[in-house]
This record gives sequence, C-alpha cells and structure tokens, in this order.
Amino acid sequence: MRIAGSIPLSARQPGQATTIVQVGPVAFGGPRVVLIGGPCAVEGRDQVIRAARAVREAGGSMLRGGAWKPRTSPYDFQGLGAEGLQHLVEARDATGLPFVTEVLDPRDVELVATHADMLQIGSRSVQNFPLLREAGQSGKPVMLKRGMMTTVGEWLHAAEHVLAAGGRHVVFCERGIRTFEPTLRNTLDVGSVAVLREMTHFPVIVDPSHAAGESRFVAALARAAVAAGADGLLIEMHPDPAAALSDAVQSLDPAQFAELAISCRAVARAVGRDL
Repeated sequence: MRIAGSIPLSARQPGQATTIVQVGPVAFGGPRVVLIGGPCAVEGRDQVIRAARAVREAGGSMLRGGAWKPRTSPYDFQGLGAEGLQHLVEARDATGLPFVTEVLDPRDVELVATHADMLQIGSRSVQNFPLLREAGQSGKPVMLKRGMMTTVGEWLHAAEHVLAAGGRHVVFCERGIRTFEPTLRNTLDVGSVAVLREMTHFPVIVDPSHAAGESRFVAALARAAVAAGADGLLIEMHPDPAAALSDAVQSLDPAQFAELAISCRAVARAVGRDL
C-alpha cells in the first residue's frame, strides 16, 4: 500500500472501476473469467491448430502458445520463432481465437506486435526494462507475468514502465513464486490476486500450470484462483502432452482441459461471475 504514490498510472484510485482490457472480442476485467489455453511451445502447424480447436470446444476464449521459448538449458527446444508465430496466426484464422505469445527480445517486439493480439512478458523478463518500454510502445495489450522472485511492488513498477512508455493496457499474471517449499514447482501466491485487485485498476489473471508443475494439481489451483477473484486463467494444454517438447509434465490434455473448464465455471458462478 505504501508504493501507491510511485505507480500513478497503475494505482487504483478510490472508487475507480477495473479497467477493461480488450483483446479482440475478449474482455479482461469484466464479469466473465477469461479462459486461455494452449501449448507451452508452438511445435508445428497441426499441433497448435488442434490445441486451438480443443480450447474453443471447451469454452475457452483465447489461445496461448510460445513461438520463442526461454529455456534454462541452451540445448532444450527454443521454439520455432517467426515460423511459430505464423502457425499461431493460422490457428487464429481457423478458430477465431485471439492469441497471446511471449516476446523475449526488444528487437522482436515490432514483428510480434504485427501478428499477435497480445504480448506476453514472461517471468524471466519482468525487469528487462528496455523490453518493457518497447512493449509499451507497441500499441498492443501486455500480459505481464510475475517473476519467480519478484515482489508485488516490483511487479507493479514493471507495469509502470510499460505504461510510462505509452502502453494503455496491462494484465497482471500471477504464476507462482520461488519459496523454501519444493513440493510444487512454485508456490502460487493466491493472496497477490486479492492484493492487486485492491492496489491496481488493471485485471489480474493466474497461471496455475507453472505454479503446479504437475498436471494433476493444475485444476485445484485454478479453482482457488477463480475463488480469489482472478479475472482469467492461463492454462497449458497440449493435444498429446507426452510428446510435448516443453513443460510436458504440467500440460493438460484436451479432456483434462475441458474438465477444468467445467469445475472452474462452477466456482465462478458461486462468486457471481461466469467463465
């Protein structure tokens, strides 16, 4: 609460309503909880189109997929780059779902913004200030993921970099933080959802996939996020998780994704929303 004066563009003023962030036909921050699904990494045209169709059939309203992938090891699959971006465009054309994809390099912002409906700043890039400024100047909405060791204050200031550079719309994405507890991949900070909904007028969504690290826990964390007031869910779903080149263990298959949608829809209705 003490940092409100240092984030004039993102701080919620008394009585201020949540800013609706429009991404194509999708509205973040309204009465409907936005369900986003898709693979961690774009591996090919058929894979991402199959994923997009499964998202749409389950009632999802937006596609996710990484054309460029930041990997801990330089020898792991790094994504298809511009080719993957084109596959995402084809998946949007085939299903009507707008898509969000991560941009890693300030030099790629213009290319990605030309094709994507929303730019994602990943957890490793949340304090890459040149990238934040470029994303803010792109004219596209920005999904800002929390870093695994980023405080709420640092996260809010990262958004301020985007907004001070000319960005108008930011969506915060909680994805778990690194703590002393090793049971799950990260610790989902559900409390940050409630805190941010008070501190900022921009929408807040949750990525339970990266917090869980294992597919069997994703739905439970997703339901907790909706109950806490999240404006959306970002879920990793692959047509064939066992064959995924990135984050296979935490990826849901289409049937599991559909089940998650049903259970989260029930929670949303219980708290006066829809999904």
